[in-house]
Amino acid sequence: MIEIRTHGRGGQGSVIASEILADAFFHEGKYVQAFPAFGVERRGAPVMAFTRVSESEIRERCQIYEPDHLVVLDSILIDTVNITDGLKEGGWIIINTNASFDDSDLTGKYQVATVDANAIAIKYGLGSRAAPIVNTAIVGAFAGATGLVGIEAVQEAIKGFVPLKKKENAQAAQEAYDNVGK
Repeated sequence: MIEIRTHGRGGQGSVIASEILADAFFHEGKYVQAFPAFGVERRGAPVMAFTRVSESEIRERCQIYEPDHLVVLDSILIDTVNITDGLKEGGWIIINTNASFDDSDLTGKYQVATVDANAIAIKYGLGSRAAPIVNTAIVGAFAGATGLVGIEAVQEAIKGFVPLKKKENAQAAQEAYDNVGK
């Protein structure tokens, strides 16, 4: 089983990102789960969402405490929330940032990949300049960095889950997939 925990803020699309990711794995024939955990339910508050992927039926019905991989939609959370709590050594951390994490404490113990999902989302008109919606770009980056799910499956999932700007969201995912820094 692969367990992925997504960290973001309310309004960034963390929950939809976990659902798109789960649906992409489903398109590849996997059993999946995706669900959120909200603290304070307001825009901008930290949000976690979870994705489980397995070759067989998933019976667990609890939060993910020891994820294999992390997806971080807001890099500021790295300094304010213990995002690596329980993360398995060697796991991927996909971070939305335009900064380098080459000298970060995260490297070495974990595999870190970055993508400027904010810039990509703004380029394709997803959300506003002040509050870009980065979910499809970060899922594309996850696919590009980890190789665990194909970009074609991500594109199919976007068609099913994203209500508006399907073409722009698919382009954002593809650009993040092509440009994720490992």
